[in-house]
Amino acid sequence: MDARVESPEGRATVLRLFRTMSLIRQFEVAAAGLLASGALDGTLHMSIGQEAVAAGVCDVLGPDDYITSTHRGHGHCIAKGGQLKPMMSELFGHAGGYSAGRSGSMHLADAEIGILGANAIVGAGIPIAVGAAFSAKARKSRQVSGTFFGEGAVAEGVFHESLNLAALWSLPVIFVCENNGYAEMSPISVHLAAKNVVDFAGPYGIPGVQVDGNDVFAVRAAAAEAVERARDGAGPTLLECTTYRVHGHYEGDPQRYRDKAEVEQWRANDPLKRLTDAVASDASLIAEMEDVTSQVLGEVQDAIAWAQNDPAPALSSVMSDVYRDPSPFVRNSTAWRSRTGAGEVL
Repeated sequence: MDARVESPEGRATVLRLFRTMSLIRQFEVAAAGLLASGALDGTLHMSIGQEAVAAGVCDVLGPDDYITSTHRGHGHCIAKGGQLKPMMSELFGHAGGYSAGRSGSMHLADAEIGILGANAIVGAGIPIAVGAAFSAKARKSRQVSGTFFGEGAVAEGVFHESLNLAALWSLPVIFVCENNGYAEMSPISVHLAAKNVVDFAGPYGIPGVQVDGNDVFAVRAAAAEAVERARDGAGPTLLECTTYRVHGHYEGDPQRYRDKAEVEQWRANDPLKRLTDAVASDASLIAEMEDVTSQVLGEVQDAIAWAQNDPAPALSSVMSDVYRDPSPFVRNSTAWRSRTGAGEVL
């Protein structure tokens, strides 16, 4: 058995990490099935195969630490403590969703637990996390900010601007690149000049760490070191986690850009299987993990049932949360009065 799980603390960590990865996996599998059946509209980007990155990083963040995410962000939200019911309801576009059904899959957020939002724009969450880290440093709160992004975002100018500012001001931010080998349908070899994402740490004078992103222990250990460094005022770290999405860029993606043998090779490197194999000799621990799997399946099904019964937003709420205090121009508009039942012009 892996020596890292022989202590009681190690066993507890295994169960916690396994539960997080299982929640992500089963939520994603269920959501993909709902979309395929026509129960959901729109599009989804699954993180099946990448669960170890979200689980490992968020396991060493505190409740008041921050994260920003990507269009493939369900797993990050779950790992940071997001609740399945409002997440699932948001996918249905129903009123009980995190954003009352307005944001959908790619913009999940829960500021109360530090989830500053997923983002459909490539790389756009990175400067938000840097801003949160700047705030934490200014307030001397010892909070840490973590930002998840794919290797496709590394070619965006905002990635480099953010690394530069974070390094210049020694901000408590962890840059977590989920390098799954493809920016949408393009392999990394055709869009990134550097051999590895971690190579970009050097020019900005910050530590760069490359880890096996399907080994949740390795991810957690590297993240723990980066978080401790940031919390102690030593500045940012660039963490590159090599991983793979076994589903397409989006659900329904024909995936003509990659070989089926490649996908099957990575399926054999599945992060949940890797963790299970690491503790396979401990029968009691395996039994506990099986119980966790059953519990997780039940929680996901409960979330689906809750979301399906959750009503759609009322038409009268169409202008709600658009402006904190609508201007006279908005309040006096025909659209505002007709949708809210407001009376005469103010």
